[in-house]
Amino acid sequence: MPESFKSIEFIEGTSATVGSVRQFNFPNGFQYKYAKHRIDELDVANFYCKYTTIGGDVLEGKYKCVINETKFYPKGNGCVCKMTTHIHPLPGTEFKEEGPKMGQEKMKKMFKVVEEYLIANPNAYA
Repeated sequence: MPESFKSIEFIEGTSATVGSVRQFNFPNGFQYKYAKHRIDELDVANFYCKYTTIGGDVLEGKYKCVINETKFYPKGNGCVCKMTTHIHPLPGTEFKEEGPKMGQEKMKKMFKVVEEYLIANPNAYA
């Protein structure tokens, strides 16, 4: 997904393990340069992941951190994804919903691209 990510670096740990920190670098011309995420909880059997954005210009100097929870639930022949975001603004910072809403819309678009790819390439995950 080169339109979404330039590269992903492992800062601490390896792969997707609890406690690992990954830096997502965004392509030139993107609104932000990078984001650092720490995986806090991972339950593969129940399709759940909780991670915290702990650094990067995505925090805009306004937020201490942003905690995201993603859970997939089976539904028919597919699934439903529920994303919950907990935003922790820095003291004295005015919270505005436009930024987080825009971020969630970008995540939905990214999930849609992944979904379309997996439907077109079932051997990629079978």
